[in-house]
Amino acid sequence: MKIVLENLTKIFPSRDKKADKEVVAVNDFSFTIPDGKLIGLLGPSGCGKSTTLYMISGLQKPTSGKIYFGDDDVTSLSTENRGIGLVFQNYALYPHMTVKQNILFPLQNLKGKDKLSKETMLERSHEAARLVQIEELMDRKPSELSGGQQQRVAIARALVKMPRVLLLDEPLSNLDARLRLQTREEIRRIQKETKITTVFVTHDQEEAMSISDMIVVMKLGVVQQIGKPQEVYDSPANLFVAKFLGTPPINVFEGEVVGGKLFIGQDHVLDMKKVPDQKVYVGIRPEGFTLDKKGPLHCQLSNVEVMGRDVSIVSTHEASVNPVVRSIINADNKLDAAKETVRYSLKAHKVFLFNRETEERIHFEVK
Repeated sequence: MKIVLENLTKIFPSRDKKADKEVVAVNDFSFTIPDGKLIGLLGPSGCGKSTTLYMISGLQKPTSGKIYFGDDDVTSLSTENRGIGLVFQNYALYPHMTVKQNILFPLQNLKGKDKLSKETMLERSHEAARLVQIEELMDRKPSELSGGQQQRVAIARALVKMPRVLLLDEPLSNLDARLRLQTREEIRRIQKETKITTVFVTHDQEEAMSISDMIVVMKLGVVQQIGKPQEVYDSPANLFVAKFLGTPPINVFEGEVVGGKLFIGQDHVLDMKKVPDQKVYVGIRPEGFTLDKKGPLHCQLSNVEVMGRDVSIVSTHEASVNPVVRSIINADNKLDAAKETVRYSLKAHKVFLFNRETEERIHFEVK
C-alpha cells in the first residue's frame, strides 16, 4: 500500500496561555512512501517523527494537509477504519490474557461483514505467531515473557488483522542491546516476508540505517533529508544530518577556503576547485583519516583504543568543534601511542564542507 503525505502540518496550542505561542510539531511534510517498503522516521526527541506516525494512524488529526492510502483520502478516516497495525513502545499487552488471547483480541472485535469464524481467527493467530516465532508461548501470560518476547506478541497482534500498513513507534527502546539487535533483524525479516508497507519511528540512527529501505531525517518538525540510508550517510544535505548519522559521530572543524585551498587551523589539508574564499565548517568521518607521517593534518595524540579489527585514535586539534577528534583505522596500522602528535592525510570523499552561517552543504571538487 502506497502512502502519500501531502503538505502535512500539525500545530499544537501553547501550554503557556500567557505566551500564546503555537508549537509547530510537523511543518509542511510531503513524501510518498512506496508500496511494500520499510521507511525509518529518524530524529532527536521533539523532531515530529512520532506526531507524523500518529497522523498516519489517525490518532491525531493534521492541522492541514492530506494523507492518502493508495488513491484513498484517509485524512478524516477513523483509526479503526484505516486498516493499520500499530505497535507502541510499551507493548500495551493485556496482562490478564494469554499470548493467544492477546493476539486474537483484534479479530474478536470485528463486526458485521468483517466478522470471522472461530476457525479462521485461530488460523490467523497461529500464522501471526509463526511469523514472529512465538508458537510455543501461546498459553503464557505477558508477565511470564521477556521484553523481547512481549514485543513479538505486540507485533503479532498488529499483524493478525492483515493490515494495509504497519506502524512501529520506537518498538525497541525498552530492550537491552543484544535483544534490540535481534528484534530489529526480526522486524526486517517479517516486513520482507509480508511485504507490508511499514513506517518505523526511532531516534537511534543505527537502528534506522540497518533495516530501512529509506530514511527521513527530521529536525524541529522539518524534513532535513530523505534517501537511502547509505546515500544520506555518504552525502548529507547539511551539518545537522552529517552530525546525526554515524557512530562514532563525524568530526567537525572550523576551517577556511583561501585561493582554492582548504585550511583547518594552520594546516593546508586539501586543494579544491570552484569554492569561493570563505569560512566553513569541515566535517570528516572517522574513517576518513589515513595515518601518514607526512600528512598535512597535525593532531595532538591523547589515546589509542584497540577494538579488535579496528583502532580508534583519540586526539585533539585547536580548530576542532568537538572536544576530541576520533579517527578509525585498520588494526594492521601501527601507531606509537607514546608519541605526542599524529599526522593524517584525508580521504576527500569522506570530507564535507558546510556554510558557517546556514550550515548547508557546499559541494566541491578536488584538484
